[in-house]
Amino acid sequence: MAAAAKVKSIFVYPIKSCRGISVAHQAPITTTVVKAPGMEVLKVPLMKTTSTTTTSLVVGEWCGSALDEGDAAAQWFSNYLGKPARLLRFNNASEVRTVDRGYKVMFSDHYPFLLLSQGSLNALNARLKEPVPVNRFRPNILVDGCEPFSEDLWTDMRINDSTFQGVKLCSRGKVPTINQETGVAAAASEITHTLTTFRSDKALQLRRPNNKHNSTAPGKVYFGLNLVCNSAKGNSIKVGDPVFVLKMVSSAANAAAA
Repeated sequence: MAAAAKVKSIFVYPIKSCRGISVAHQAPITTTVVKAPGMEVLKVPLMKTTSTTTTSLVVGEWCGSALDEGDAAAQWFSNYLGKPARLLRFNNASEVRTVDRGYKVMFSDHYPFLLLSQGSLNALNARLKEPVPVNRFRPNILVDGCEPFSEDLWTDMRINDSTFQGVKLCSRGKVPTINQETGVAAAASEITHTLTTFRSDKALQLRRPNNKHNSTAPGKVYFGLNLVCNSAKGNSIKVGDPVFVLKMVSSAANAAAA
């Protein structure tokens, strides 16, 4: 079987909604370093926590508790943001956040992985007056060597020893309008307007099931593919790995309904 693409970049996002980190391979990161203009460096251990303090929170439709990372982290974020803030860690020991099809996530909105192709980004940038970098779309896996939007059709794929299921096209909100270097959102987004012209539910003629994560509400735009991993823990992928498509559908409309 010939490879459909190869892994160009891998990104991880240790803190939800903060800028991602490009890594050579998918592997545990022991510490994340948080930097901001005029602020001292904040180091946050990722592998283990000694915290036993829990805080209630709401993420989307999910309510639960999380582990508080302490006053030093809280003071850092509060000072920078200019309002009270706490840094929280998902509590694996006591919390379960179940989403569609019986899969579980932590603080992700709906799915644990997002795949995007370089060809798709190039196709969008060709339509924009001001091209944007891939970090606007916050993928975990960026692939190259395939036609633009080929990933729309991939329902099952293998990278190294890991198998992934393409669950649905990724609907996009305001995040792509935010400059990941400055944190500032564009007042009027050329990105959203341009995506609407050729990546909207109407343009793609989507036939999506009417459930809470695939609602048929008009006006959504799509860029990238939401994935779940069907393999056991312990496998890894790395930059340069070939991507083998095991199963695909014939159109984006069918892929979105898969």
